[in-house]
Amino acid sequence: MNRELKRVTIVILAMFAALFLSVTTIQFFSADTLAGDSRNARTINNSYSNQRGAILVDGQPIAQSVPSADQYKYQRTYTNGALYSAITGYYTLDQGSSGIEDALDEELSGTSGSQFLSQLNNIVTGQNPQGASVELTIDPKVQQAAYDALGDQQGAVVAVEPKTGRILAMVSKPDYDPNVLAVHDSAAVIQQYQALLDDSGNPLINRTLGGDLDPPGSTFKIVTSSAALQNAGLTADHQLPNPARYQLPGSTNTVQNAGGGTCGAGDTVSIKTAFVLSCNIPMAELGVEMGEKGLTDMAKAYGYNTGFDSPIPVEASQFPAIADDAGLALSSFGQASVRASPMQIVEQSMAVANGGTIMQPNLVDDIRAPDLTVLKQFEPKTLAQPITSVTASTLSSWMVEAVNSGAATNARIDGVSVAGKTGTAENGTGDPYTLWFTGFAPADNPQVAVAVVVQNGGGLGESGSGNEVAAPIAKKVLEAVLNK
Repeated sequence: MNRELKRVTIVILAMFAALFLSVTTIQFFSADTLAGDSRNARTINNSYSNQRGAILVDGQPIAQSVPSADQYKYQRTYTNGALYSAITGYYTLDQGSSGIEDALDEELSGTSGSQFLSQLNNIVTGQNPQGASVELTIDPKVQQAAYDALGDQQGAVVAVEPKTGRILAMVSKPDYDPNVLAVHDSAAVIQQYQALLDDSGNPLINRTLGGDLDPPGSTFKIVTSSAALQNAGLTADHQLPNPARYQLPGSTNTVQNAGGGTCGAGDTVSIKTAFVLSCNIPMAELGVEMGEKGLTDMAKAYGYNTGFDSPIPVEASQFPAIADDAGLALSSFGQASVRASPMQIVEQSMAVANGGTIMQPNLVDDIRAPDLTVLKQFEPKTLAQPITSVTASTLSSWMVEAVNSGAATNARIDGVSVAGKTGTAENGTGDPYTLWFTGFAPADNPQVAVAVVVQNGGGLGESGSGNEVAAPIAKKVLEAVLNK
């Protein structure tokens, strides 16, 4: 009898141990995974039973939860949804979330650690749970100007305060209306989501921060020139051979300048002139002369190969290892396998505008509890310091000259000193160019830095240029800031 009782006791203890292990695993190790599972109906119901916090621009909601008559209690709505879609992202029943909705989900839903006391108070008082509101750095006038200026082009615009990193505008096109993904009808949401996935323009991709990264073309000459002035110790007047065609080292392939001729008159050309006129051949020669290490080190110092959070994750732009001098020559003017996002390119202008320092681009000013208590205030934060103030001053003067009389003249603004650099990047034989502009204004006291990318050649195939297509877009964005 004692033996049987012992066996039963062992079995019962084993069952309790298994139950304890299972509960512990669910509560402490699998809770986040289960909560985030789109099939978890309880989590979905709870998230729509609480009033999700608003996303605000200049104090006005661009995303908010309003009372709903159905089982979910609250309906997520977006004001000017397409205008802000690259920022807010979407919040859906069963297709997840993106943008600020995803990056700050805990704060918006009221489940972050900083809101614990508020949650406890709601339980005690019986009040409806409510999430925190998020005040963005976006300027509505600048955002609208960027949206309108980009028009029907496929591409992106980002504008940033160089001194603080505050993002004033962030537009990606094609865009979409997040309201169609916020309805309380799973079948309709899935249908709309699939339609967006099937759209050849890929509207769900936020082109400002990543996605299908583009070759930066001549905007990368900011990095190459930085390496020449700082890592290689060369001067603005350093001379380079000035042929009309340049044969890549160890290759039968050749490179030419945009106009097909030499870079100005003379048998040689200075680094400064090559930059201002945006000539490819001298930059290719310069890269080979400096060597792979100097260029690679400077690219990494500018942030290539490293991502960060804005708080939306920013994809790392790419400066891969260089296999040979031919690849080094092409990389020196932003071709080969170099790939960049507009956020990376605006960081280059920020460094030049801000005395060599890149402030971390940031979308959020503060996060506030329902009682308006500030839960988190975002302060300017240094992201990198790739160049000295001396190098920045030199490059700034070159960028001003590029706008005044060089390859970026379509960014000129009457009465304002504008600094800029264009880019016209190749994507393969027969493929449309990628067109770029980056710069800042006023040059002597920068209030805004901007980057514009237009994909698919801006509808001009292989005949368009960054100065023709991207620079006028940037000009309108700069004017929107300066005319405030």
